[in-house]
Amino acid sequence: MKLKAEKYRVREGQKVNLADWPTKVSRVYTSKADYQRLLADHVDQLSRFQQLHYAANRYAVLLIFQAMDAAGKDGAIKHVMSGVNPQGCQVYSFAHPTPTELKHDFLWRTTRNLPERGQIGIFNRSYYEEVLIARVHPEILTNEGVAGGDLANPEDTWRGRYRSIVDLEAHLHRNDTRIVKFFLHLSKDEQARRFIERIDEPSKNWKFTMADYEERQFWDGYQSAYETCLSATSTEAAPWFVVPADDKKNARLIVSQIILDVFGALGLRYPEIGPERAAELKAIRAKLED
Repeated sequence: MKLKAEKYRVREGQKVNLADWPTKVSRVYTSKADYQRLLADHVDQLSRFQQLHYAANRYAVLLIFQAMDAAGKDGAIKHVMSGVNPQGCQVYSFAHPTPTELKHDFLWRTTRNLPERGQIGIFNRSYYEEVLIARVHPEILTNEGVAGGDLANPEDTWRGRYRSIVDLEAHLHRNDTRIVKFFLHLSKDEQARRFIERIDEPSKNWKFTMADYEERQFWDGYQSAYETCLSATSTEAAPWFVVPADDKKNARLIVSQIILDVFGALGLRYPEIGPERAAELKAIRAKLED
């Protein structure tokens, strides 16, 4: 079954209501064995694309993952990117800003880690935290040194940040960085189930804190923040994909198909060699044969 990744894409200018986007869809796999086969095929294709991408040295690719807690960002990155050569891929996870980072503009700490040409960069959370968690908890703006007048009119702050993000991503696209953004769309009931699983499982309960539970109390605020963010920042150059995440296996297959589609559209080729280089390689080959 061919995955149609476009059905999960937020079109530029589209107003997002997350209640209209499913958190679970029909499985694209028929069994655990079928899932493993499909994922292995995707991983193999991605590995070959990554080698070509590294050799061509034409584009940079940035993959951004955002989601509510327990939606499966870590697992998606781990499984989908398992066949990629670490030499050509870097993963960055962004926690609370450091005092130094708070002294800079809100995009500074992430732009330092943008991928080079030939590289795949993965942001596990990103600069989008600054229009998501900061919107749900506006007191964060005070720690960031946002001027008091701006705090009196917070909507101006958010509009300004959306514009800065869209401008940055347009600039990156013009300069050959291809950006794909994933929102792993999890239901509140499924999050509760996964939290309970974490608590009950010794190998997972170290991940869970009271802060995770307390943040769950802001669920509606986060849903609203995501809806506004997705609507304001999904563009042709840097689209958002809303991936149903209640089924982790399905989500991984959808994510991997989207990434494969992105690489497939780049038209990558191995570097061509000129006459002088061809003659040099021929001479070296002759010496090796001797």
